[in-house]
Amino acid sequence: MRNIILPIAAALAIGAAAPALAADSGDQISMQMALDVATDLGVTTVSHTNYLGDEWEIEGRDRTGRWMEVHVDSRTAEVRHVERGW
Repeated sequence: MRNIILPIAAALAIGAAAPALAADSGDQISMQMALDVATDLGVTTVSHTNYLGDEWEIEGRDRTGRWMEVHVDSRTAEVRHVERGW
């Protein structure tokens, strides 16, 4: 039983600490700000967000249902890349 509890406790501790790292990054923009940038570019439904340290990656769909991926600089909120599916 002890062999099972220790790995589970360690995994929970690591999982709980990971979001705090992104939130404590001081001069980084928030996820909400990155979502606002993506929304301004046409993303209406967000399916995935990923914080990569130097940028936010937002995936979703536009109003016509086309897939979109927007990369937003995590310090300046500038758009680095936009990819649209057909």
